[in-house]
Amino acid sequence: MTHSEFQFHIYNTKFYGQTWSANTTEAVVVLVHGMGEHSSRYYEVAKKLTANHFSVVAFDHFGHGKTEGKRGHNPSFEAVLESVTKTIEKAKELFPKKPIFLYGHSMGGNTVINYALRKKHELKGVIATSPFLKLAFEPPKVKLAIGKLLQKIAPSITLGNELDVNHISRDKIEVENYKNDPLIHDKISPNFSLTFIDTGKWAIENAHKLNTEILILHGTDDKIIDYKGSEEFANNSEKATIKLYKGGYHELHKDLCKKEMLQDIINWLKSQL
Repeated sequence: MTHSEFQFHIYNTKFYGQTWSANTTEAVVVLVHGMGEHSSRYYEVAKKLTANHFSVVAFDHFGHGKTEGKRGHNPSFEAVLESVTKTIEKAKELFPKKPIFLYGHSMGGNTVINYALRKKHELKGVIATSPFLKLAFEPPKVKLAIGKLLQKIAPSITLGNELDVNHISRDKIEVENYKNDPLIHDKISPNFSLTFIDTGKWAIENAHKLNTEILILHGTDDKIIDYKGSEEFANNSEKATIKLYKGGYHELHKDLCKKEMLQDIINWLKSQL
């Protein structure tokens, strides 16, 4: 596995991207990370994928990781989708004529599902882990109302995301790693929070329109994103395969079931080829 970095510019923002290349590449996985984190947290995922001849191309979202921008804010949902398009273009440039899969976690899971539903593409398949389709808790109505007002008058304002970091994984070491990562932040603007609540609901309602094979993986004890949203989506789509991990927390790739989960991904990717 070899590592390299790249940049691209959209919306007056300089994006950070990186590639983990397999010694021989059968297909490419474009990776889309979750809220508040960054692509470098997927090193172990990339290690497993490249060992099985899948090269990985990833980027940091608007206002995340090493990408420029106000922490936790994006210009629009369309801008987020465009950043995925740019990364897919980079993957095609680096690995011409290779099949391309999209893989997104949490907020990134919402992104890749909506991308597959809304955009013209030639993706070989999509993987969504703990996709942000439905929150595992009901936000207070007053807070939602204030958020919608702020989105109109001050869309770039950010607040704390109120995430309980103990809910990301049953592995206490991973929780401590999360707490001590200097690139992780807890900021979120209405363009990430409210927009993703709305697009998650839209994705469930429009799942029947999906014409790309998708693998959805979710833990039944995810206290951040409701696995029942993933079930609803899968039930509405003939293209969806879903696997639930009993007792699994939010970050399955860093949870106690990570070996099983990563092998499930490899098996599915190979089945699509």
